[in-house]
Amino acid sequence: MANEPTKRRFTTFESLAVRDYRLLWLGQVSTSMGQWMDQVTRGWLIYSLTGSPFQLGLATAMRGFPLLIFGIAAGALADRSGRKAQLIIAQVVNAILNIGLAVLVVTGAVQPWHIYVTAFLAGTVQAFQQPARQTLISDIVGNERLLNALALNSAALNGSRVIGPSLSGVLIVALGIANSYFLQGFMYLIATVWTIQMRVPEPHQDRIQRQREPFFTAISEGFKFVAREANIRTLIMLALGPLTFAMAYTSLMPVIAIQVLHGNAGTQGILLSFIGVGALGGALVVASMKRTAGYGLPVVIGSLMFSGAVFAFASSSVLWVSCALGVVLGAFSVTYTTQNQTLLQVLAPRRIRGRVMSIYLLNRATVPMGALLAGALASAYGGQTAIHIMSAIAIAIIALVVATHPEFIRLRVGFSDAEEADRERVAAAEEARRGAGVAEAPASTERI
Repeated sequence: MANEPTKRRFTTFESLAVRDYRLLWLGQVSTSMGQWMDQVTRGWLIYSLTGSPFQLGLATAMRGFPLLIFGIAAGALADRSGRKAQLIIAQVVNAILNIGLAVLVVTGAVQPWHIYVTAFLAGTVQAFQQPARQTLISDIVGNERLLNALALNSAALNGSRVIGPSLSGVLIVALGIANSYFLQGFMYLIATVWTIQMRVPEPHQDRIQRQREPFFTAISEGFKFVAREANIRTLIMLALGPLTFAMAYTSLMPVIAIQVLHGNAGTQGILLSFIGVGALGGALVVASMKRTAGYGLPVVIGSLMFSGAVFAFASSSVLWVSCALGVVLGAFSVTYTTQNQTLLQVLAPRRIRGRVMSIYLLNRATVPMGALLAGALASAYGGQTAIHIMSAIAIAIIALVVATHPEFIRLRVGFSDAEEADRERVAAAEEARRGAGVAEAPASTERI
């Protein structure tokens, strides 16, 4: 009994006690490892073939285009069908794509267009995977553990960021690019093994009803909901704006490693690993927070600190300084995005959560679009200047969003099941009024 208070305080890994979340988390570790290895390997491959910063950005953008095209449809699908099946199919296809690209490299047949095509196909797969994975988290652990579970998800992502880039750098230097892609394919197959073992919750009654709704009507409803709800809209803008522009620094890492720090693939791996250390630390800090509510102000502060840290990172020409700044920007990127995701999932009713998260996950598409712009700026003005411009734009967007939505700073959202039930009842009543043609009442989630 004496140890009971200590047990209650130590909550960092509490969501991993849930078997099915644990399996989902292990799958996240494996797929994240493959994704971070791909970021280094694909960038190095296209840069070694072309020597062009613009094509470096284009290769990243090609992975983002499908997310922009198919992301919303994938969210609607996640709200009405089997999310586990979406994950399994996505992971198997990713494994095939990576192994196929490895074979092209081994045989010496690889061309830039191969890199673009496989990037587009991998992005298409990711578009259907991400909403399913994100919404499964809340289905499995519930609202009260959601912040912890999302933080542990970020820890998996960023723990992989620590290992994956360095491993890729070592494999590229020692054994060649093909072996990096062979290992990535294996990572996706391992993730599939974990996912198959999951026992997913039974479909919510709302999802069964939504299956009878016309598909394009469901997609339209997602956009209308986001446009209607001020706090949801603010969270989406604070996700898409800063991440689209400030996160573009990742696509220019080969330029920073070679032209600014006078290094090689190993230097790039070191930088990304330090960023991953900061991100992992930030994720563990958030996972250790035992909160009963989420707030808007930390999201705003975190987004500003992240964008400012990216600007400072671009200003450094000394490796150890760049590594230290990488830790800072990694930490703030995770603390702000994790809290953003938590608020979105708690505020969005379960019946529409997949579509809301698919709109949030458009940052997976807009970030590569930002990378394309950053590549063009780097070709004209250099890598450091390009990142300075992009991070300054991100800061300006945050200031604009806060100026136009000042009430968001005072937002408080309770995590308890009772408070969620109250929000669901109010949302259902408002939907009924809209369906009956009654004037809409003020949104209940303005300040909870």
